Amino acid sequence: MARRTKAEAAATREALLDAAEEVFLEKGVARTSLEQIARHADMTRGAIYWHFRNKADLFQAMLQRVRMPFQELVEEIGDPSLAERPLEAIRLACLKGFERLEQPRYRRVHAILIHHCEVFGDIDPLAMQNEMAEEACGALIDYCGCAAHLGHLRPGLDPGVAGELLQAMLGGLFHDWLRNHERFSILERGTVLLDAQLELMRAPASG
Repeated sequence: MARRTKAEAAATREALLDAAEEVFLEKGVARTSLEQIARHADMTRGAIYWHFRNKADLFQAMLQRVRMPFQELVEEIGDPSLAERPLEAIRLACLKGFERLEQPRYRRVHAILIHHCEVFGDIDPLAMQNEMAEEACGALIDYCGCAAHLGHLRPGLDPGVAGELLQAMLGGLFHDWLRNHERFSILERGTVLLDAQLELMRAPASG
């Protein structure tokens, strides 16, 4: 019985987050009340407060469902040889990220964060975006540093610059796609652009 109750509580929490996604996308975060989210989920506001302290807490929980820390993407690939192939690790992790972004939930939540969220109370969308971008850029710089150490990075290309170049390209692609997601596949376009960028950064083959 206890396990069932725990499972039911988890299902209620997920249903509230699903409802929040839909209402935030329609009305914007600042103009959405917890009462509206509860009604949309066919629940009471008390159900929300059982799981979340306030709207900011609910918003953060919604974001956590789509967070993709770069190192976790690499680890999910499960290929130990990537430690010796850092540029390929970047490539495969980015492709996995592109695949995730094409899932409706990932696209919806990122659209909410970028286009439907204003600074409101404890919610600062710019700070959240900066945190995610800085995490990704730091990981890219680290992997480019490993590539330089192994002689895989083009001579004269600073690893920090290489990481920032990748971050700029990926960020531009992401924002273009989020504005026009019906016009192109981020996986298809991203694969072409990423492969071209990595090829420009790669050390020429010896011999």
